Amino acid sequence: MSRVSDLETVSKENASNEFKEESPIEAGMTSPPHVHNELPYRLYKRRFLGLLGMVILNIVAGLSWPWFGPIANNMVSDFDITLNEVSWLGTIEACIYLPMALSIPYLYSRFGLRRCCDIGAIALVLSAWIRYAGTVKSLSSKSAYTLLMFGQCFAGVAQPVYQVLGPKYSENWFNLQGRTTATMIVAIANPIGSAIGQLLSPLVGDSRQSILVLAIVSTAVVPFILLIHSQPPIPPTYAASTPSAPFGVLARDILLPKRSHESKMSGRQRLDFVIIAWIFGVLVAATNTFSILTAQIMQPVGYSDDVSGFMGACLLLTGLVAAIVTAPLFDRVFTKHLAITGKILLPILGGAWLSLIWAVKPHNTGGLFAIMTILGVTSVTMLPVGLELASDLSRNAEGSSAILWFMGNLLNIVFVLAVDALRAGPNAEPPLNMRRGLIFNGAFVLASVLLVLLIKGEQVRKTLDEEKLAEARAVVTG
Repeated sequence: MSRVSDLETVSKENASNEFKEESPIEAGMTSPPHVHNELPYRLYKRRFLGLLGMVILNIVAGLSWPWFGPIANNMVSDFDITLNEVSWLGTIEACIYLPMALSIPYLYSRFGLRRCCDIGAIALVLSAWIRYAGTVKSLSSKSAYTLLMFGQCFAGVAQPVYQVLGPKYSENWFNLQGRTTATMIVAIANPIGSAIGQLLSPLVGDSRQSILVLAIVSTAVVPFILLIHSQPPIPPTYAASTPSAPFGVLARDILLPKRSHESKMSGRQRLDFVIIAWIFGVLVAATNTFSILTAQIMQPVGYSDDVSGFMGACLLLTGLVAAIVTAPLFDRVFTKHLAITGKILLPILGGAWLSLIWAVKPHNTGGLFAIMTILGVTSVTMLPVGLELASDLSRNAEGSSAILWFMGNLLNIVFVLAVDALRAGPNAEPPLNMRRGLIFNGAFVLASVLLVLLIKGEQVRKTLDEEKLAEARAVVTG
């Protein structure tokens, strides 16, 4: 394999100029060079700075979607709008997310990773200050609400950039011993941002002050974009040195395989990818829906806002711990066991969601916290597993990630509307309970996750990377 001059995309953003002064040893090369030969794959310490930038920006991009839920009543009184209009401030962001997610692979192929992240950062700042412009008291209610909605549209542009490109950044900068861990770190950053948004928005003053704080935070993180670079001069793996197929090719490969003349996936791999995308979307939707409606699910059966919040925090925190522990194991120990892991954990996860139908009842705090722990450990662990397995099957990290996150947000809209519509009436016992919504959620999740038993989960990309690395080592040592 050739060196820097043969990499087609290194010229983007003049990346080679930024790395010429970094020696092979300082760069963290996977193997020391020989007299005349050295491995064509290297690692650079700079990858951790870029990872930090991706994480920080992803966290802040996740703040705005749930920001207005906890202050909904204040928004109603301060802006003279309805609760339904407040809900649409989050819904419109999810709607904009969908087409934007599918456009990111094209933007990546056209402009590169760094420029895509720049677009996300610009959209983040625009969303922040357009929203704040809507807090001017001299504006009419309709004018203020229009600006708030317009700002949320830009937030819908920013959020998918860092979620979708997380697996691609991992592929570009990390080798087989760190790729899944890097994907996990970026993937969980957005849920962390959503949790912080729910906690922070009611703590920083009235609704106008809250929107100002969001604008300041969104602007303050923009310099972290300088830490992110598209790719290193010398790739860490074979996959990183090979451009992905255009997103249209991947879409045709999945939807119209008989008409795709550039197919990379076999029929078995295509079926596995479709199943993974569906399960990923269902799990993201179920988890987000429960997070949004936790208080509305728990309050009718006697749990306070504080206890409901602690349950949501328990799900997230236990999941974070589990993901931090398991991701390095997938990189270094269970390197070819992603599918097996899914077949073990997903049925347990489905059973836990189903059990909420009977567990959400008065005086069952301990049982509910136990279920939240199971949900957190299994669901958050499966987040990087799904993203990496889809990338391995498709050999297209940014394209597969776009499809998975698109499915998650599309089904999230469906789940929120369905569960809310299934709410019991004020004359039910207890009034306004969400039991029918829990039945829908649990039954749908369990039926979907059992499809994992049908997948083979061949990690084609990882196998090819290992083969190319072995060939390179044979050349160096031979």
